Amino acid sequence: MSRAARSRIRWNGDAVLGRARQGAVRGLRLGAEHLLAESRTEVPIAEGTLERSGTSTVDEHELVAGVTYDTPYARRVHEDLSARHSPGRKAKFLEDPANREAAVIGELIAAQVRRALRG
Repeated sequence: MSRAARSRIRWNGDAVLGRARQGAVRGLRLGAEHLLAESRTEVPIAEGTLERSGTSTVDEHELVAGVTYDTPYARRVHEDLSARHSPGRKAKFLEDPANREAAVIGELIAAQVRRALRG
């Protein structure tokens, strides 16, 4: 009769999850900054106030990122499809880049998670 092989397994699940979370936060930050930069190329410019009001944020606890434009008229300008703007500037200046860049943003997040798990 042969002796049964013995092995030990060391579970590092909490450490792995922590690293993945840190990577996700970095990826969300990069993704939100990417979206902000893309949307700034389309935001209508009169005096530049609307463009300068753009910010990106990340809620690290909820793993949610956001891009906002914070002026009293930002929503109206974003939604008014009948307004005339300078060439290259338009309504839906945040929604359109968000839809167009969704795959790029997803890859930015995934790349940071992969990087964190390798380290």
